[in-house]
Amino acid sequence: MSFINKEIEDFAVQAFVKNEFKQIKKEDVLGKWAVFFFYPADFTFVCPTELEDLASKYEEFKEIDCEIYSISCDTHFVHKAWHDASETIRKINYPMLADPTGKLARDFEVMIENEGIAERGSFIINPEGKIVAYEVIAGNVGRNADELFRRVQALQFVAKNGDLVCPAKWKPGAKTLKPGLELVGIL
Repeated sequence: MSFINKEIEDFAVQAFVKNEFKQIKKEDVLGKWAVFFFYPADFTFVCPTELEDLASKYEEFKEIDCEIYSISCDTHFVHKAWHDASETIRKINYPMLADPTGKLARDFEVMIENEGIAERGSFIINPEGKIVAYEVIAGNVGRNADELFRRVQALQFVAKNGDLVCPAKWKPGAKTLKPGLELVGIL
Protein backbone atom coordinates (compact mmCIF):
# COMPACT_ATOMS: atom_id res chain seq x y z
CA MET A 1 0.00 0.00 0.00
CA SER A 2 1.29 3.47 -0.82
CA PHE A 3 1.39 6.26 1.72
CA ILE A 4 1.40 9.00 -0.92
CA ASN A 5 -1.34 11.56 -0.14
CA LYS A 6 -2.32 9.71 3.04
CA GLU A 7 -3.21 12.20 5.77
CA ILE A 8 -1.32 11.70 9.00
CA GLU A 9 -3.35 10.43 11.95
CA ASP A 10 -4.17 12.53 15.00
CA PHE A 11 -1.50 12.27 17.66
CA ALA A 12 -0.22 13.94 20.81
CA VAL A 13 3.23 12.98 22.12
CA GLN A 14 5.85 14.35 24.45
CA ALA A 15 9.01 15.80 22.93
CA PHE A 16 12.37 17.01 24.10
CA VAL A 17 13.21 20.29 22.38
CA LYS A 18 15.58 23.10 23.33
CA ASN A 19 16.19 21.60 26.77
CA GLU A 20 12.47 21.45 27.59
CA PHE A 21 9.66 18.94 27.49
CA LYS A 22 6.81 19.92 25.23
CA GLN A 23 3.71 18.24 23.85
CA ILE A 24 3.57 18.03 20.05
CA LYS A 25 0.24 17.36 18.33
CA LYS A 26 -0.93 16.93 14.77
CA GLU A 27 -2.15 20.54 14.66
CA ASP A 28 1.42 21.70 15.43
CA VAL A 29 2.56 20.02 12.21
CA LEU A 30 -0.11 21.47 9.93
CA GLY A 31 0.50 24.69 7.98
CA LYS A 32 4.15 24.06 7.10
CA TRP A 33 6.27 21.35 5.58
CA ALA A 34 7.56 18.66 7.92
CA VAL A 35 9.92 15.72 7.95
CA PHE A 36 9.14 12.82 10.29
CA PHE A 37 12.48 11.07 10.76
CA PHE A 38 12.05 7.72 12.51
CA TYR A 39 15.14 6.02 13.90
CA PRO A 40 15.59 2.82 15.96
CA ALA A 41 16.79 4.07 19.35
CA ASP A 42 18.74 6.54 21.43
CA PHE A 43 22.23 5.58 22.64
CA THR A 44 22.98 3.59 19.48
CA PHE A 45 25.55 3.73 16.67
CA VAL A 46 24.20 4.89 13.30
CA CYS A 47 21.36 7.00 14.75
CA PRO A 48 23.52 9.80 16.19
CA THR A 49 25.31 10.21 12.85
CA GLU A 50 21.98 10.75 11.10
CA LEU A 51 20.62 13.09 13.76
CA GLU A 52 23.84 15.13 13.71
CA ASP A 53 23.65 15.34 9.91
CA LEU A 54 20.09 16.68 10.20
CA ALA A 55 21.15 19.10 12.94
CA SER A 56 23.82 20.53 10.61
CA LYS A 57 21.11 21.35 8.01
CA TYR A 58 18.35 22.33 10.43
CA GLU A 59 18.65 26.07 9.79
CA GLU A 60 18.38 25.44 6.05
CA PHE A 61 15.23 23.35 6.58
CA LYS A 62 13.75 26.15 8.70
CA GLU A 63 14.57 28.69 5.97
CA ILE A 64 12.33 26.76 3.57
CA ASP A 65 9.54 26.52 6.19
CA CYS A 66 10.12 22.86 7.01
CA GLU A 67 10.25 21.46 10.54
CA ILE A 68 12.21 18.34 11.42
CA TYR A 69 10.78 15.85 13.92
CA SER A 70 13.04 12.97 14.89
CA ILE A 71 11.10 10.06 16.37
CA SER A 72 12.06 6.94 18.27
CA CYS A 73 10.19 4.65 20.63
CA ASP A 74 12.21 6.01 23.55
CA THR A 75 10.65 8.33 26.14
CA HIS A 76 11.26 12.07 26.28
CA PHE A 77 13.26 11.39 29.46
CA VAL A 78 15.63 9.15 27.51
CA HIS A 79 15.96 11.83 24.82
CA LYS A 80 17.01 14.29 27.54
CA ALA A 81 19.47 11.83 29.06
CA TRP A 82 21.02 11.22 25.63
CA HIS A 83 21.22 14.97 25.05
CA ASP A 84 22.95 15.43 28.40
CA ALA A 85 25.40 12.56 27.78
CA SER A 86 26.36 13.21 24.14
CA GLU A 87 28.10 16.18 22.54
CA THR A 88 26.68 15.05 19.20
CA ILE A 89 23.07 15.05 20.41
CA ARG A 90 23.51 18.41 22.16
CA LYS A 91 23.78 19.92 18.65
CA ILE A 92 20.10 19.08 17.99
CA ASN A 93 17.61 21.96 18.11
CA TYR A 94 14.69 20.28 16.36
CA PRO A 95 12.00 18.42 18.35
CA MET A 96 12.83 14.85 19.36
CA LEU A 97 9.45 13.11 19.62
CA ALA A 98 8.92 10.33 22.14
CA ASP A 99 6.86 7.36 20.95
CA PRO A 100 7.17 4.81 23.79
CA THR A 101 3.82 3.19 22.95
CA GLY A 102 4.79 2.88 19.29
CA LYS A 103 1.60 4.62 18.12
CA LEU A 104 3.38 6.85 15.59
CA ALA A 105 5.65 4.04 14.44
CA ARG A 106 2.58 1.86 13.84
CA ASP A 107 0.64 4.68 12.12
CA PHE A 108 3.55 5.06 9.69
CA GLU A 109 4.06 1.26 9.52
CA VAL A 110 7.70 1.36 10.58
CA MET A 111 7.34 -0.49 13.91
CA ILE A 112 9.47 -3.61 14.35
CA GLU A 113 7.05 -5.35 16.70
CA ASN A 114 9.34 -8.08 18.02
CA GLU A 115 12.03 -5.51 18.93
CA GLY A 116 9.88 -2.58 20.06
CA ILE A 117 11.80 -0.14 17.87
CA ALA A 118 11.19 1.76 14.64
CA GLU A 119 12.72 1.17 11.22
CA ARG A 120 14.67 4.02 9.60
CA GLY A 121 11.76 5.79 7.92
CA SER A 122 11.74 9.30 6.46
CA PHE A 123 8.39 10.90 5.66
CA ILE A 124 7.90 14.31 4.04
CA ILE A 125 4.57 15.85 4.97
CA ASN A 126 3.01 18.81 3.16
CA PRO A 127 1.27 21.72 4.96
CA GLU A 128 -2.10 19.95 4.61
CA GLY A 129 -0.78 17.03 6.67
CA LYS A 130 -0.42 14.59 3.77
CA ILE A 131 2.57 12.37 3.10
CA VAL A 132 4.13 13.32 -0.24
CA ALA A 133 7.35 11.27 -0.06
CA TYR A 134 8.80 8.53 2.08
CA GLU A 135 11.48 5.89 2.26
CA VAL A 136 12.21 3.10 4.68
CA ILE A 137 15.65 1.53 4.69
CA ALA A 138 17.56 -1.16 6.56
CA GLY A 139 18.61 -0.35 10.09
CA ASN A 140 22.30 -0.71 9.35
CA VAL A 141 22.43 2.11 6.74
CA GLY A 142 22.28 5.80 7.62
CA ARG A 143 20.42 8.42 5.59
CA ASN A 144 21.64 11.65 3.99
CA ALA A 145 20.22 15.02 5.12
CA ASP A 146 21.34 16.72 1.88
CA GLU A 147 19.19 14.39 -0.24
CA LEU A 148 16.24 14.73 2.14
CA PHE A 149 16.56 18.52 1.91
CA ARG A 150 16.70 18.35 -1.91
CA ARG A 151 13.54 16.25 -1.95
CA VAL A 152 11.70 18.76 0.23
CA GLN A 153 12.77 21.58 -2.11
CA ALA A 154 11.61 19.64 -5.18
CA LEU A 155 8.27 18.78 -3.58
CA GLN A 156 7.75 22.42 -2.59
CA PHE A 157 8.56 23.49 -6.17
CA VAL A 158 6.04 21.13 -7.80
CA ALA A 159 3.41 22.02 -5.17
CA LYS A 160 3.81 25.65 -6.21
CA ASN A 161 4.23 24.98 -9.96
CA GLY A 162 1.83 22.10 -10.55
CA ASP A 163 2.34 21.94 -14.32
CA LEU A 164 6.12 21.40 -14.01
CA VAL A 165 8.06 18.39 -12.77
CA CYS A 166 11.59 17.98 -11.43
CA PRO A 167 14.00 15.56 -13.12
CA ALA A 168 16.56 13.46 -11.26
CA LYS A 169 19.07 15.44 -9.19
CA TRP A 170 17.03 18.63 -9.63
CA LYS A 171 17.98 21.56 -7.38
CA PRO A 172 16.46 25.04 -7.21
CA GLY A 173 17.33 27.05 -10.30
CA ALA A 174 17.92 23.97 -12.45
CA LYS A 175 15.86 23.11 -15.50
CA THR A 176 12.45 21.55 -14.93
CA LEU A 177 10.21 19.69 -17.33
CA LYS A 178 6.70 20.40 -18.55
CA PRO A 179 5.05 17.05 -19.21
CA GLY A 180 3.69 16.72 -22.72
CA LEU A 181 3.49 14.51 -25.74
CA GLU A 182 6.61 16.08 -27.23
CA LEU A 183 8.74 14.66 -24.37
CA VAL A 184 7.46 11.08 -24.60
CA GLY A 185 10.35 8.81 -25.60
CA ILE A 186 12.76 11.72 -26.15
CA LEU A 187 14.52 11.96 -22.78
